[in-house]
Amino acid sequence: MASKIINFVSFIKQTIKNPQINGAVAPSSKKLALLIVKEANLNTSKTIVEIGPGNGIFTGEILKRIKKKNKFFVIEINDFFVNELKNKYPDLLIFHDTAENIDKCLKTIDQKKCDRVISGLPWTAFDEKMQKDIITKIYNSLEIGGMFLTFSYFPLNNLPDGKNFKNILESFFKEVKKTKVVSNFPPAFVYICIK
Repeated sequence: MASKIINFVSFIKQTIKNPQINGAVAPSSKKLALLIVKEANLNTSKTIVEIGPGNGIFTGEILKRIKKKNKFFVIEINDFFVNELKNKYPDLLIFHDTAENIDKCLKTIDQKKCDRVISGLPWTAFDEKMQKDIITKIYNSLEIGGMFLTFSYFPLNNLPDGKNFKNILESFFKEVKKTKVVSNFPPAFVYICIK
């Protein structure tokens, strides 16, 4: 219990220090992590990228489900979370970089494309140009039929930035679905986007 409280306090400190980099108000819940990895259908994937893993709640669930043949890495910009991920998952390949460099990170592991991108980025903390720039890079990095999964807070998805983000997703991907809302703080759902 004490470690959970310490993690929560550390997370909040990072949000206050870097609101645009870490736009979440609290760490994601286990229910949200289980939902996003279930929807990602990792059994059929070969190369998985997680962007904005934060304290690694999704990362841990991904690692439980992938096989040795899978290629998996994370991209995290925040120094604090990079160090936390290194301590939690010593064998994890971590790029201390921005999401816009997903293509360069893929080249580093001799891959041109991936088939899954899972994101914990704070989309509504970004302006429309940044949202489009990052989604463009993610879209271009995916194979045809590849999936991009991210989450949105309910009811913040109904605010202008949330609606803009949904419109951007629909302008790029041939199919955009959303899951039911799950218990999280705030409540959240997952967008499943197929190229």
